[in-house]
Amino acid sequence: MNFASVRIITADVDRLVAFYERVTGVTARRPAPVFAELVLPGATLAIGATVTAPVEPGRPGSAIIEFRVDDVDAEYARLQDQQVLDDVVQKPTTMPWGNRSLLFRDPDGTLVNLFTPVTAEAAARQKP
Repeated sequence: MNFASVRIITADVDRLVAFYERVTGVTARRPAPVFAELVLPGATLAIGATVTAPVEPGRPGSAIIEFRVDDVDAEYARLQDQQVLDDVVQKPTTMPWGNRSLLFRDPDGTLVNLFTPVTAEAAARQKP
């Protein structure tokens, strides 16, 4: 498992992307209108619209800790077997930008996303 990114959920992706582009000096990649990534050395800042995760922007739980895994469906089964998934927000689902994603909350309510790139485009974005 590799730490991949932190994703911020917002009601206005364009506004937040423009803000973080100015802050970081990095141009965001926009693989889908509802999603953007600012790839920085060491980690990625991802920004997603509210339709990508059922959370309220700016409230606790509106940031997501993300881990890239080899097989999100296998991880889902493993975590179910270990009875870790008390609060599943989204079962494994293929997202519009080509990642298959499992979204759940940790014991403090922080969102955790395990994902696997399932399209060639999504896999290519994960390369440094």
